[in-house]
Amino acid sequence: MAPLAASQAATFSDTIAQRTLACTACHGQQGRAGPDGYYPRLAGKPAGYLYNQLINFREGRRHYDLMTGLIDPLTESYLLEIAQHFAALDVPYSAPAPVKVSPQALRRGEQLALKGDASRQLPACVQCHGQTLTGVQPATPGLLGLPRDYINGQLGAWQTGQRRAIAPDCMASIAKRLSADDLASVSGWLASQPLPVSTRPSSALPAALPMDCGSAPVPMGPRP
Repeated sequence: MAPLAASQAATFSDTIAQRTLACTACHGQQGRAGPDGYYPRLAGKPAGYLYNQLINFREGRRHYDLMTGLIDPLTESYLLEIAQHFAALDVPYSAPAPVKVSPQALRRGEQLALKGDASRQLPACVQCHGQTLTGVQPATPGLLGLPRDYINGQLGAWQTGQRRAIAPDCMASIAKRLSADDLASVSGWLASQPLPVSTRPSSALPAALPMDCGSAPVPMGPRP
């Protein structure tokens, strides 16, 4: 058995892709998303966003015991390395699943996503998530290619405090201003949109953010 063990050791590649197989077991091959819509895509998301979510899970602002157990012993530098690995992956999206949404809900969802609702202090999604809604560097995620149920679930979690971010928690403020109909409309519209040719995050926004949003400081230096 010794020669076989030596052969296996010689062919094992200790890479970040190998180490993150625990992530892709749920989030899909190369972080393309899980098949059930519950585990979102990681590939191509801004590294700052992914890093912030790992920190949020570890510090209790997001709740999923399996995630917390996996990342709790890891250093901030290692979490950043994981985030940067998935952010660098440029792999195709799956075709969006068909979504049944009424014409009225689609119109309202489009208004909220592209124009917002100033009467209720609701900024447009594009003001933070980019004109193509594919996210913005360094820490704002894209909203396209996500299942409607996932978007519904995350907005609902912000409304109830089950999902939080480092203060000031801008998404919690926005979500709590959405009515149930607004939430369903915007999630339905986003989930029904075709993906653009380029799904990479924009490098910057054309204007300042409409409100302040908190973010975890990114560690400097190599992973110990």
